[in-house]
Amino acid sequence: MQLLSVSHLNTYLRELLDSDVILQDVWIEGEVFDFKQAASGHWYFSLKEGEATMAAACWRSYVARIGYRPRNGETVLAHGRVGFYEANGKIQLYVDMVRPSGIGLLHARFEELKARLAAEGLFDESRKRELPPLPRRIGVVTSPTGAVIRDIVNVLGRRYPLAELLLAPAKVQGDGAADSIVEALYALYDQQVDVIIVARGGGSAEDLWCFNEEVVARAVFASPVPVISGVGHESDVTIIDFVADLRAPTPSAAAELVAPEIDGLRGAVEDIHERMGEALREQLREFGGNLADLRRRLETHAPLGKINRDRQSLDELLRRASAQIGHSVSLRRARLQGLDKQLGALSPLATLERGYAVVRRASDGVVVTSPTQLRPGEALDITVSGGTFGASSTPDA
Repeated sequence: MQLLSVSHLNTYLRELLDSDVILQDVWIEGEVFDFKQAASGHWYFSLKEGEATMAAACWRSYVARIGYRPRNGETVLAHGRVGFYEANGKIQLYVDMVRPSGIGLLHARFEELKARLAAEGLFDESRKRELPPLPRRIGVVTSPTGAVIRDIVNVLGRRYPLAELLLAPAKVQGDGAADSIVEALYALYDQQVDVIIVARGGGSAEDLWCFNEEVVARAVFASPVPVISGVGHESDVTIIDFVADLRAPTPSAAAELVAPEIDGLRGAVEDIHERMGEALREQLREFGGNLADLRRRLETHAPLGKINRDRQSLDELLRRASAQIGHSVSLRRARLQGLDKQLGALSPLATLERGYAVVRRASDGVVVTSPTQLRPGEALDITVSGGTFGASSTPDA
């Protein structure tokens, strides 16, 4: 036997309840009574079934997202964990979701998980990604047998046979289905796919429930590539529809959304080809015009052109210089002729031709201009127009 203090016992009971996995995630159905909302915003009430009662508390942070206020006397489904409140020594339910009992347990669980994941941001539109326009590798999580995979293969084969289809087989209904889907998703995450389709045909809420499991929702949220949810029919809604980057009403619609139609691509390629050809032709025309302009500019500034122009200028200068020299020579020739005539007129020879003679002493060639320059009988040289002859001075000189 062990002696415990009240505080030790209460602590032991709290730890005992907190360690029980089942008690950490329970739904309790009961009638609400003694409902109170404190000034802090917290709810305090009890759930009753016959003679049994259970105290309950719902903190303000959960109250804000529940969107529903239970009333005394109303039967509800409450979700939460069972714990021990040491201060008063009571076991109570710590509530995080309340729904009217008439909606059913599955729906209540759905709403509770939806509200909780939404509060965490798993549904935020800001994190949703655009699908790749031309996926090269498409991953599919679904059952390897049945109509769904055949429909997806047929649709992709008809619309977009260029992509590689990679199937990650999974159990999509019943016990173990949620874990199987998670394993298939993570297997694809290692295969470098461009986009993933999670698909299953229609069924009851129970059949589709594995797509409402939290582990599946978080696995979809963790995907490194865009995910399309194609679960059930258009009226069916699952949790992964909110987490996925895109929801398709059916598996076949998911296959249509994930890839373009090849005929449309062919037309687009032809249009791009035509526009590229026209753009190229326009560029060639522009380049041709630029080239012609550059050629003209080059010819204008080319050394050979300058040489030709300089040669022409030189020829013109030579022509002008030659003309000036010729003119100058003509002028000088005319002047020379004039001077020659003047010289001829003044020449001694011309004087001699008129009958004059030049007398020089033979001894020294001195021109005799006076008789006093001579001795009698001195030899003389006399030049006349026809030539020179000798003579001597007379004794009388």
